[in-house]
Amino acid sequence: MKDNVYSRIFIHANRAKGIARRYFVTNGFDGALTILGLMVAFSSQKNVDLNVAITACLGAAIALFMSGTSSAYLSEVAERKKELEELEQSLLSDLSESDYGKASRYMPVLIALVNGLSPLLIALIIIGPLWFAQLGMKLPFSPFTVAIIVAMVIIFFLGVMLGKLGKEFWLWTGLRTLAVAGLTVLVISMF
Repeated sequence: MKDNVYSRIFIHANRAKGIARRYFVTNGFDGALTILGLMVAFSSQKNVDLNVAITACLGAAIALFMSGTSSAYLSEVAERKKELEELEQSLLSDLSESDYGKASRYMPVLIALVNGLSPLLIALIIIGPLWFAQLGMKLPFSPFTVAIIVAMVIIFFLGVMLGKLGKEFWLWTGLRTLAVAGLTVLVISMF
């Protein structure tokens, strides 16, 4: 019986790690595409003030963080509560203070943080060239163009991560996500 509970805890924690990894890539991709879209829109305009662009991007990044954190937390708490109740009914015992019960309370927090922080951190990296330009650093292209390149590189590497996770050819999955980014740029450029 004890071995069975430990194996369930391990499965529970292992599954949460997989969920967190998926959320990192999924929401990281959302954050990268969102900021990429803003950068493409800003680059198509003349004389966009860097302060305005940075503020808009930070606003989007914070909104992605709040949305990702709260939505993942609420859905994971509900899912973990349901799983715990089903397990308690099967075992006919209260597991709220067991390792499994504690994991059911902590995993939603971990998953929510990953879900919220991934788009925020990726967005901050993409915004980096704008901050560098604001500080007076010389960039090889306009700060918006450099930010677009950074976003494309990040999106490619998120695709590579997906390929490694799914045991697919990494270059193919990287190029596939890059194609999505390219299509996004194309559609935004048409406006």
